[in-house]
Amino acid sequence: MTSQTEQRPPGRGSTSPPTPTMADRLRSFKGNLLPDFAASLVVFLVALPLCVGVAVASGAPAELGIITGIVGGLVAGSLPGSGLQVSGPAAGLTVLVADAIARHGLPALGVLVVGAGLIQLILGLLKLGSWFQAISPSVVQGMLAGIGLVLIIGQLYPLIGAKQPQEMGDKLLQLPGLVTGIGSQPGAAWSAGLGAFTLAVMILWPKLPKSVRAVPAPLVAVLSASVITGVFALPVARIEVGSLADALNFPGQSQLGLFLDPAILGSILTIAIVASAESMFSAAAVDRMHDGPPTKYNAELVAQGTGNVVSGVFGAMPMTAVIVRSAANVQAGARTKMSRILHGVWLLLFAVLLPDLLNLVPLSALAALLVHAGWKLVDPKKLVKSAKHDRAEAMITGVTAVTIFGIDMLTGVLIGLGLAIALAAWRLSHITVDWHREDHHVQVKLRGNATFLRLPQILRALEEVPHARYVELDLTGVRHLDQATQATLEDWAAQRTKADSQVSTALPQPVP
Repeated sequence: MTSQTEQRPPGRGSTSPPTPTMADRLRSFKGNLLPDFAASLVVFLVALPLCVGVAVASGAPAELGIITGIVGGLVAGSLPGSGLQVSGPAAGLTVLVADAIARHGLPALGVLVVGAGLIQLILGLLKLGSWFQAISPSVVQGMLAGIGLVLIIGQLYPLIGAKQPQEMGDKLLQLPGLVTGIGSQPGAAWSAGLGAFTLAVMILWPKLPKSVRAVPAPLVAVLSASVITGVFALPVARIEVGSLADALNFPGQSQLGLFLDPAILGSILTIAIVASAESMFSAAAVDRMHDGPPTKYNAELVAQGTGNVVSGVFGAMPMTAVIVRSAANVQAGARTKMSRILHGVWLLLFAVLLPDLLNLVPLSALAALLVHAGWKLVDPKKLVKSAKHDRAEAMITGVTAVTIFGIDMLTGVLIGLGLAIALAAWRLSHITVDWHREDHHVQVKLRGNATFLRLPQILRALEEVPHARYVELDLTGVRHLDQATQATLEDWAAQRTKADSQVSTALPQPVP
């Protein structure tokens, strides 16, 4: 007789795996600890300059970018969802955050981020995370390209140590003067040289041997530019990083009233949508990089929302899952979410114990990092390939990118989605009607989706079919035939029969 406390082995046909013992868990922890520890250091080295660079480019203090990276590691990183993707401030949100700060002020940033996080939490709890996979790839590509263009144009100014204008039109108009004024502005030539050096390292580093490429390119580029700046005491602007505690900007009662402002609500919704979409697309890309458990999209959206709520409470920046850091995490051999949690620990320790080291980094080097990131977001090769594959989809991508570049993010995304829906509706209802006559025989062939939306076109085409003794109505190329169109075709065939024609119909083949 078996006691109640005895563990029985799974019976025949059982699919339940045996419960891991404490010894199994300990061996698994030891086997993953070293790879996760090493990967966390790599991710930390990649994330540190990007956290600072994204914050500075957004018009926020550098400390807020680091705080967001810490929250992304410790909070979002510890929650279930995606095991290996890493969260933090993203270049894709730079334009949105900069615009929000310019419109509503830095004190309102916490409210914006908390609101966006709450929307993400609600979407995740309602199990709507997978809906973001249904967004047209052409709109996403256009969104990324538009953000990349804005990022490139904006960062060209700090790249040479100049202050960038607020409006995009002014940024474009002042570009010629920016180039010609390099020699006349104090320190501009040095800033431009450091920026060009940083860009060259970022571009050439992937071409070096694999053993050398084990060190992250952003780390090498920023560290080298900082050493050059310090050794030669170059007269260039540097980042200013102070105490994280002093940078905390908790939303007060006066800021909470902003939730009733329609303009604030629009910014909150835009940040929530863009951050969620970027995180979900990053998750899909990261899943293809490893063989571990796939992302649970709804749980990941809850994790991102929780992280943004916490980040917003601190008055910091919005976060997303970032493909650059996530790819570095996977490529460095991470096995569990411990690597991304540890990267948040290293960010916290570095910012608390060694903040003065960050003050050696020139702003032009961070601007060069973001210009490089913007170019990767634009991805001209992919744009050309898409244009050759599908011109209509490429048109949507182009319109979305140009609208984001010329107007704003929300308008561009909404126009892109509208065009994508219109294109899908047109293609779903697209039908061609061709006929061919030989002697007394006429063959009428329909191809596509025969729906009521195209009934006028179908009727006009059928009226042009000449009368013949034998008429064959070929519907084998029809993918969908609704009742309204079927009734119309039956009426047409009946009319031809009354006119002394013998009508035969080849019906669509059923889908197996």
